[in-house]
Amino acid sequence: MRSLREKLALANQKLERNYPEPKLVYQQRGTAAGTAWLNTYEIRLNPVLLMENQQAFIDEVVPHELAHLLVWKHFGRVPPHGKEWKWMMESVLGVPARRTHQFELESVRPNTFPYRCKCQQHQLTVRRHNRVVRGETTYRCVQCGETLVPER
Repeated sequence: MRSLREKLALANQKLERNYPEPKLVYQQRGTAAGTAWLNTYEIRLNPVLLMENQQAFIDEVVPHELAHLLVWKHFGRVPPHGKEWKWMMESVLGVPARRTHQFELESVRPNTFPYRCKCQQHQLTVRRHNRVVRGETTYRCVQCGETLVPER
């Protein structure tokens, strides 16, 4: 929260504005470290990745998501990692403009199920696996075209 407030104060000073403090929510799931929600003006952080990478979140993730909200307030709807976002990250917030994180994801990676075709093994997500089990769909390998079957 301190990092968010410091970066917001810096941005408000440099941009000569008084943008409000966004809501910080610790509900991001999956492999994303964080997301910026423009319509609710909030930043969602992944609590598992936050605990495993505290300093990187402070230095990189919080400014990254804040930059999305500030760009939206300052420029309106523009490409998410376009020139405006890069400018906001580097020139205003003083942070390198990196689009993705390099965190270890083992603790947040979803369970997968092994499937096989003629040429290779595939890993299907729980959702896709359950669709196969319920008979709702089949999946084919993009390489050989064969229907994927559960590995025994």
